[in-house]
Amino acid sequence: MVSIERERLRALVERDMVAAERLHAPEYQLVTPNGSTRTKSAYLRDVESKRLEYLVFEPESEISVRSSGNLTILKYIARTVLSVGTADELEIRAWHTDVYEYQDRHWMVVWSQATTIAP
Repeated sequence: MVSIERERLRALVERDMVAAERLHAPEYQLVTPNGSTRTKSAYLRDVESKRLEYLVFEPESEISVRSSGNLTILKYIARTVLSVGTADELEIRAWHTDVYEYQDRHWMVVWSQATTIAP
């Protein structure tokens, strides 16, 4: 599962939309550090258009894994450098929790939540 999460982060940074589409479930929902939510289509559209551009998105801690049946939960601290719209680059350290589900014969992330770590 750790390799799948690393592949997902790489796909977002490189804007590999084929991989990103495959790794995010149709019902995917992101809860951002500011508490807003994004659907899969809105999130990936923003990544593809560079409205949300990940310059760096990498785990900074060990990725902890909990699995049961067709669900797996990952938790780790990530360092993210991003640009939103025309804003300057923003660097964030945050806890990330991702829930994966086995669907259509492969693992897909269904929920992600990021919680900013205070400086």
